[in-house]
Amino acid sequence: MEQPFAITLNVDSSLANHTGSWRVERPQYVSLMPPCNNACPAGENIQNWLYIAEDGSYEQAWRALIAENPFPAIMGRVCYHPCQTACNRAQLDEAVGINSVERFLGDLAIEKGWKIEVNTPSSGFRVLIIGAGPTGLSAAYHLRRLGHDVTLRDAATAAGGMMRYGIPKYRLPREVLDAEVARIAEMGVRFQLGQHVENLQDAINEDFDAIFLAVGAQIGKRAYIPAGEAARILDAVNVLRDVEDGQPPLLGRRVVVYGGGNTAIDVARTAKRLGAEEAIIVYRRTREKAPADDGEIQEAIEEGVLMKWLSTVKHAEVGQLKIEKMALDENGFPQPTGEFEELEADSLVLALGQEVDLSLINNVTDLEVRDGVVQVNSLMMTGRAGVFAGGDMVPAERTVTTGIGHGKKAARNIDAWLRKTVYEKAQNPKIVEYEDLNPWYYSDAPHAVRPRLEGARRASTFDEVVQGLDESTALYEARRCMSCGNCFECDNCFGVCPDNAVIKLGVGKGFEFNLDYCKGCGICVTECPSGSIVMIPEKS
Repeated sequence: MEQPFAITLNVDSSLANHTGSWRVERPQYVSLMPPCNNACPAGENIQNWLYIAEDGSYEQAWRALIAENPFPAIMGRVCYHPCQTACNRAQLDEAVGINSVERFLGDLAIEKGWKIEVNTPSSGFRVLIIGAGPTGLSAAYHLRRLGHDVTLRDAATAAGGMMRYGIPKYRLPREVLDAEVARIAEMGVRFQLGQHVENLQDAINEDFDAIFLAVGAQIGKRAYIPAGEAARILDAVNVLRDVEDGQPPLLGRRVVVYGGGNTAIDVARTAKRLGAEEAIIVYRRTREKAPADDGEIQEAIEEGVLMKWLSTVKHAEVGQLKIEKMALDENGFPQPTGEFEELEADSLVLALGQEVDLSLINNVTDLEVRDGVVQVNSLMMTGRAGVFAGGDMVPAERTVTTGIGHGKKAARNIDAWLRKTVYEKAQNPKIVEYEDLNPWYYSDAPHAVRPRLEGARRASTFDEVVQGLDESTALYEARRCMSCGNCFECDNCFGVCPDNAVIKLGVGKGFEFNLDYCKGCGICVTECPSGSIVMIPEKS
């Protein structure tokens, strides 16, 4: 018996009867925004480089990654991975370990000695960047790839900014930092270290076509705490800097750190490594409200750091602190209780946040400072034409990842301004939600856990705490990606189409629909795991 022409696989009968003329909707392949990409402050195309890494094409994946972020080995260690918080896979089993795969690629690049070639013709423009932290280094990298002559100037004798002077070695080994910074120098970026810019106007008077201000927040905020003359009170930023410079301060056997951010955690863990028998964090709010990353808090607890939540320092004397207990009011805000306790302490380290030294712009007109930060427009330009600013200097979240994203954004806008054009960022497509996927195709596969040094051992050494994944585990983790909103050529649509209307274009080229065959049944949409096919109204 002859089959109805609507489902026949015979080409002649289907075309002759124009099956597609019955449709009210037609399928369309789309490339949507994965939530991980959308959440990344550095603007990485995460789904893309994970997809490339899935078949072991590691160098190609690394090159796709560094198109946006030049520091995968660094970021694979210090980024608090908001991409994983946003990952749709978390609603199936566990989020993809994006950060761990990024570190694997970054470490492999260092091991293999992969280089970055600058093939763009010279633009003839010269750009000065003040500040060699993550923001300045990122801007230098992207500007150099765009063909500009770049000079990077910093007061410190080594590049890295707060990555070097604010993040301890047990989180970021210096050989990793040095290797990724060296790659920037190899591209032809000129480093002028140990040169403190005291007056921006002097720099403006030099022969540069644009200037980018990327000075980090390296001044610790002070708070008035009544104290005896001999009380030992130190600043967290200075403590970490002194440790990096090989001149650790004498903190004593009992150290109290006042604050609840990541710097407070870093100082307390550093104090333990410097020999303190007790390191105690005092914070006026609860653990849930602490700005520090919860993973960092947990690691500190594992290393023996004690936590006094809902507490505040009221007075400091030699060897002793007066602590007031707090209580949450009906709105969840801490309020003093009038209940005090004594806490033995040889030193008190203040970790209450950081500020930027803006003295270099004091004599420059047209630069507006508000609430301790420089105001910039949507192009990251200050009120002074040709002077741009980013990172800690402008209103933004103060993280390494944000700084790297700022450097890239500034570089693109500086490049456009120099060339008398305007950089226009492509409009982001729709963000893919978990409900847009068909997750039944994915079996449960919990994420790979990065090994860690044991707590007792690690608290006595600056050896790196969190270890990397080996190749097999990294490959497994990359393959856990569900490729949200983007076709990964699983062939489901090709296999389930009842009318043979899906045409394979070849490996890496995707598919297209033969609309003479397609009757708009939508089975391809129902069976697409990644949500990269949608139905749209038929054209009239």
